[in-house]
Amino acid sequence: MNNQEKWDKRFLDLAKLIASWSKDPSTQTGAVIVDEKRRIVSVGYNGLAQGVEDLPERLNNREIKYKMFVHCERNAMLFAGRSLNNCTLYTWPFMSCAACAAMVIQTGIKRAVAPHSDNPRWQEEFELAKAQFKEAGVELCLLHVDNGEKA
Repeated sequence: MNNQEKWDKRFLDLAKLIASWSKDPSTQTGAVIVDEKRRIVSVGYNGLAQGVEDLPERLNNREIKYKMFVHCERNAMLFAGRSLNNCTLYTWPFMSCAACAAMVIQTGIKRAVAPHSDNPRWQEEFELAKAQFKEAGVELCLLHVDNGEKA
């Protein structure tokens, strides 16, 4: 394992820890953004916006939850409070959805790292995100690690 792979694993492990802070009962996601010197710029996890109550009827209703939740990448980007040009985004337990990929591109992030996922539920999203990253010149690294994901 080379030095970059060691750092990628470390930051994915941190994104996994951050994901555990989410109150989502079905899918907890985490993000870490680091700069070119491997300094942590921001972190985020999926959940309701600040001040919005984590009520069971919201958390346990997928249709409502998907409309109200802020994705981990978005939270990390919003909380960064600085330029994200040339930064790297780490996400757990899978890569960004298509909408988040577009936002990642717009911030100037140049590299995205996530565990590889074969989850059929999200493949269309992943393919759209991959196409956007490729066209925009964002390097995507999908690592084969055990992310505990269920099909």
